[in-house]
Amino acid sequence: MKAQAVKFGEKLVPTKEFLAEGHSFCIGCGEALALRLACKALGKDVIIANATGCIEICTSPLPFTSWRVPWIHTLFENTAAVISGVEAGLKTLTKKNKRPVRDIKCVAIAGDGGTSDIGIQALSGAFERNHEFLYICFDNEAYMNTGVQRSSATPYGASTTTAPAGKFSIGQITRKKNMVAIAAAHDIPYVATACPSYRFDLMKKVRKGAEVKGPAYVHILSPCPTGWRYSTELTVKIGQLAVQTGIFPLYEIENGRYRLNADPPKLKPIEEYLKLQGRYRHLTGEQIERIQEMVNEDYAKLKKKVAASPM
Repeated sequence: MKAQAVKFGEKLVPTKEFLAEGHSFCIGCGEALALRLACKALGKDVIIANATGCIEICTSPLPFTSWRVPWIHTLFENTAAVISGVEAGLKTLTKKNKRPVRDIKCVAIAGDGGTSDIGIQALSGAFERNHEFLYICFDNEAYMNTGVQRSSATPYGASTTTAPAGKFSIGQITRKKNMVAIAAAHDIPYVATACPSYRFDLMKKVRKGAEVKGPAYVHILSPCPTGWRYSTELTVKIGQLAVQTGIFPLYEIENGRYRLNADPPKLKPIEEYLKLQGRYRHLTGEQIERIQEMVNEDYAKLKKKVAASPM
């Protein structure tokens, strides 16, 4: 009999792949790695609503599909609304005894543009109505699928095709929208950040979010070699540096309580993260110092929230 799980260090990882081979993600895609891990964590009893974006394009070119679970392609703007309808429909069928009693997880997935920009209205409504679903944002910090255009999740100072760095511009001139804080402001039971460079942490959070009674939100940083302009073998390292420098901390907000999942004794300089990426190569020393100040300020605010949370 084929093993159901394989030991990886001290952890057991399911051998079953719910995201099939043969997709068309770019070499070194952090989003593909994150999606594969998330699918392993979710298992087979799941219905996924997927917004237009890199994941949808790379996994479902007609007539092919990489999905081994029920999957729905949605528009940019209505992913949360669609999965809300699926969840409500399943509940109604169960009440009417028209379907077997079976725990089916309802999951919505989208990129940063489909979450923090175009889809935020439907997402806020689904949170407010208290639908029981998990929403996963795969954040590669721009509209990568259509040509690396800026989104509200693009970090300050990054160069994109619609916010290019040049003689009169630093690139992106606004700070990254804090979708995690926006989700948490809806007082939903579970909110978390994750990164595929920390695979077991990611899988644990996705599984926890899927099992929560009520809405849950997991925000996954998904390094993109194409849009961030780095060598493909650096994906895992760049994700690690995002956490180790504090620009993307790993934490959970469970029933209003904040908890850091990775808290280095000393944060690495942000320059170590920025210098590996072509989208930041135009930055001056003064501009890098400004970004360092932003990171320090945001990390200090987060630490205060953690310290103020009851154990």
